[in-house]
Amino acid sequence: MAAITYEHATVQYPGAERPSVNSLDLEIADGEFLVLVGPSGCGKSTSLRALAGLEAVTDGSIRIGDRDVTHLPPKERDIAMVFQNYALYPHMTVADNMGFALKIAGMKKEEIRSRVEDAAKILDLEPYLDRKPKALSGGQRQRVAMGRAIVRHPQAFLMDEPLSNLDAKLRVQTRTQIAALQRRLGVTTVYVTHDQVEAMTMGDRVCVLKDGYLQQVGTPRELYDKPDNVFVAGFIGSPAMNIIDLPLTQDGATIGNRTLPLSREVLTALQGEATATVGFRPESVRVVGQGEGFPFEVVVVEELGSDAYAYGNLHLGEAAGGGDKLLTLRVDAKRVPMKGEEIYIDIAPDEVHVFSTESGRRVSGDVAVPTV
Repeated sequence: MAAITYEHATVQYPGAERPSVNSLDLEIADGEFLVLVGPSGCGKSTSLRALAGLEAVTDGSIRIGDRDVTHLPPKERDIAMVFQNYALYPHMTVADNMGFALKIAGMKKEEIRSRVEDAAKILDLEPYLDRKPKALSGGQRQRVAMGRAIVRHPQAFLMDEPLSNLDAKLRVQTRTQIAALQRRLGVTTVYVTHDQVEAMTMGDRVCVLKDGYLQQVGTPRELYDKPDNVFVAGFIGSPAMNIIDLPLTQDGATIGNRTLPLSREVLTALQGEATATVGFRPESVRVVGQGEGFPFEVVVVEELGSDAYAYGNLHLGEAAGGGDKLLTLRVDAKRVPMKGEEIYIDIAPDEVHVFSTESGRRVSGDVAVPTV
């Protein structure tokens, strides 16, 4: 086990206009489960492959423990990688697949068998050791790929979207197993996914990337409660945060003919800007009496049993350029509004996030004041 450090690590492919990973600075603690997440093309898989030695670092460095591994070949980095497509040998049994790397390394048969059986016990693969991969389900094949990594006793596990080939139910089940397994083994793990729900439920910390740049790294709760910028705010959370550009007054932001109050601190920080980008989560809204809040036209209601969500239009008013903004609200699952109904909503002022429209950066931590 070892800590991992990226120091200004940059990866730029020949002929590319910009780096795929741009000056990445990141420290991963010994035994930590860190998730790299972001949209397609953000650089998360390239960051992982650079750590594995599968992509050349064009600037900066990468360390595993005390060793600079920037220019070491993959086999000398003491890492084990789990791929999206399992990469199992179809003609070998499960046991042979799991022990193949040890066999190539010249380990004795008895030691290989012992390690394979120990890993199979951890992964509930004992009944399948003599089967071929084609006789296994997708989830079982993924566990075999995990077992192949475990038997090597590496300093770090690297996982590149290992669950993307599984169906939704199995994905939920397997991600729980992987997270529990990592905590049991205590091996430093870097995990890549495009699924932010997967990232939030698995990682000790989550690293959000966009266009090769690190946007924010923190615990799932930190990213959810205090996103550093508009991109992280919109990317983290399911359903996504509602984000609106609103004109500013001396008291706050204008929606229709009403004002959403903002603190003096925020208004001072936004001095000179005509608008602010305001965000609030679907659960930060409550339905109020007619005329008491902002009017909201319900378009679709999604009932999920214990939860319900209303999708509809908030009228922004002439000051905001007119038109409507499509929002998502969490509503009482036992008293859902009707499609086409107009309801009135109040936005919890202490749960409003404010960002500079010009820079996209968060203006402050506690951004709003209670309604007077």
